[in-house]
Amino acid sequence: MADAVDGMSHAVDAATAVADAHRREWAFVLAATVRVTRDIDLAEECVQDAYAKALEAWTRDGVPQRPGAWLTTVARRRATDLLRRETRFRSAMPLLVDDEPAPDPADSDSADDIPDDRLRLIFTCCHPALAQEAQVALTLRLLCGLTTAEVARAFLVSEPTMAARITRAKKKITVAKIPYRVPPPDELPERLSAVLAVVHLLFTTGHTAPVGGELVRCDLVNRAMDLTRMLRSLLPRDPGVSGLLALLLLTDARREARVDRTGRLLRLDEQDRRQWNAEAIREGLALVGQAINTGAPDRYALQAAIAAVHARAARWEDTDWDEVVALYDSLCHAWPSPVVSLNRAVAIGLARGAQAGLDALDKIGTPAELAGYAYLPAARADLLAQLGRREEAAASYRLAIDLTTNDVERDFLIGQLGKVSSDAATPDLPPVR
Repeated sequence: MADAVDGMSHAVDAATAVADAHRREWAFVLAATVRVTRDIDLAEECVQDAYAKALEAWTRDGVPQRPGAWLTTVARRRATDLLRRETRFRSAMPLLVDDEPAPDPADSDSADDIPDDRLRLIFTCCHPALAQEAQVALTLRLLCGLTTAEVARAFLVSEPTMAARITRAKKKITVAKIPYRVPPPDELPERLSAVLAVVHLLFTTGHTAPVGGELVRCDLVNRAMDLTRMLRSLLPRDPGVSGLLALLLLTDARREARVDRTGRLLRLDEQDRRQWNAEAIREGLALVGQAINTGAPDRYALQAAIAAVHARAARWEDTDWDEVVALYDSLCHAWPSPVVSLNRAVAIGLARGAQAGLDALDKIGTPAELAGYAYLPAARADLLAQLGRREEAAASYRLAIDLTTNDVERDFLIGQLGKVSSDAATPDLPPVR
């Protein structure tokens, strides 16, 4: 009996370790394996095989001290075996040119090797031969290990649509023989816009996880932060990089205050600002100054400036909502987007009253990009509730709940629905897991 219990315990430990290694090490392992295969599809296959073998081996032998190195070694050995056996070896070699020797697998999770490999993979996926939407989607899938379903939710499209988009992008890399390297300095500017979009979407996906019982996926947030700092070390004077880093720092500074001790979502007006990360705010505010004073600040600098307004306010009541609206006006010109227009409408509601916010929201309508976007009906519900239009607010809350797949956000919306529902009972809504 004791042996059986120990075996079950080891299996649970191994499964947990494999899941953790997938979150933390996927990018490292895949990037290092691509340097062997010169073929992204083959590298993915080998890495997936390594994770499958890890579950069996770690259950039997225990979790290794360096899971990333173990997985990289297994994946690269598998790749080497396949390349030796298959005639595709010579045809695959030209696909991704790598002038540098591949690193020792045992050093695959060292601080010196990981950043370069990840950046190689980012710039490969963000090659101008690919459409920008495909660049972002492919990098999220390959570099971050997100499932196709998670990437689809981030893009507000169906899973089959996203699967087809990723497949086409991979084929394009093969056909165009896109090199696996960080581009030289003269090519960096044209590639940077897509890279920044990748990192920003990576951060937003982690800041509010698309699915699950946790509000934040800290691994994705931290990875986005690391990648942005790497980009800043490459391009220290680029205002776009400075603006993105400022935005990430100022937004993530609120991480610890976004939920209470029970895990309940706290809105900005409910958060204890003493829990905000003062060091991150100081660094972010300094970077905003660098990014915004460039003559024509880009979308990241403007979003960072909006975050800075919140960061500078000691209390919710001190927030300069007129400044926030003005910044959103500028952002609408720099980066026209239904989501930006939605956020602007919310800011107008806070600056000028709920009816003004609802009027601004009505002007947006329901564009196709927001058809499955839960924040649109949630914002409408909140404004309707403030105006005392309880039945309409309840209907909008129900729609938002139906579209929400993060448990923390969904529980919050259910609570808001309970406040405006005519019956006192908690709405009978099943949890999403």
